[in-house]
Amino acid sequence: QVQLVESGGGLVQPGGSLRLSCGGSGFTLDKYSIGWFRQAPGKEREGISCFSASDGRIWFADSVKGRFTVSSDNDKNTVLFHLDSLKPEDTAIYYCATGPRSLCYLYTDGGYYPRALDYEHWGQGTQVTVSS
Repeated sequence: QVQLVESGGGLVQPGGSLRLSCGGSGFTLDKYSIGWFRQAPGKEREGISCFSASDGRIWFADSVKGRFTVSSDNDKNTVLFHLDSLKPEDTAIYYCATGPRSLCYLYTDGGYYPRALDYEHWGQGTQVTVSS
């Protein structure tokens, strides 16, 4: 049974940084794509990144490209989401989720865009608040 846990959220000033972590049990990184989504109050859940440990593909939405990066700690079966140059509009609950291994390829090479329904297992989310 796959269980995901996010951590690392918090309150940060505009221009600041946070590092989110997505780990858990019941899965190994090379068997899945790991998607990152966020949901702000009153808005739909937005797909912002996809990471594939099996082929190294990484995709970012235009809203975060150049400011957010992704890395992995394979020994700990954990994906790290580095949020830099944060803006107030980045305030949201951030979620990680597992999906089929081919998903990141569809975004990087196929022109597809993330949909929440493509992902099977979800973490509980972690709140990121950007405010002065």
